[in-house]
Amino acid sequence: MSNSPRDDGVIKYQAIHKDSSVPVHLYLNQLDEVRTKLFDMGLVGVYSDGIGYGNVSIRNEAGCIISGTATGSIRVLGARGYCYVRAFDLMQNTVKTEGPVLASSESMTHCAIYQANSSVQCVLHIHNRELWLKLLDHGCKSTPAHIPYGTPQMAVSMATLVAANLGPSNLLVMAGHDEGIVAYGHTINSAFDQIQAALNI
Repeated sequence: MSNSPRDDGVIKYQAIHKDSSVPVHLYLNQLDEVRTKLFDMGLVGVYSDGIGYGNVSIRNEAGCIISGTATGSIRVLGARGYCYVRAFDLMQNTVKTEGPVLASSESMTHCAIYQANSSVQCVLHIHNRELWLKLLDHGCKSTPAHIPYGTPQMAVSMATLVAANLGPSNLLVMAGHDEGIVAYGHTINSAFDQIQAALNI
């Protein structure tokens, strides 16, 4: 059974966080602009009960820069809405982050995707029930329905799918994460293009 939307936004890993200045990346502004587009499309946002959904990231050194948890209600995040993910450990279920906000609850999955494919530079996690159902119906590659979001199992499952298809861009469905869809690409635009193409199916 898939998770209810209320289960979104809950950090299930042990967060080891260090408060610091805003992250710096050549393409962070572009990433934030794409996130704003996703927000305007209703693919990133907040449910009526206040729980946020959707997150975006870009590769950075050994980890990534990712949008912060509990930021779904904000249309334009700016650099202060992001943090570094410096390291993660699937066995220990820990994520080490640094920045002005805590990292998204899906940080481990993002990192696992980057680790699985060196060509991936951007990961976009969106929510849309209609598209989610359509992609599942069309046989889009998906994680098993019994694996919930934000867990080491989800990260491993996503990494396995990405490693099996080492193309520069793709779209994956989180069958066990209600409405959850992940697009990744070798550029920010290529990841976003996966979503736009799927919406036009």
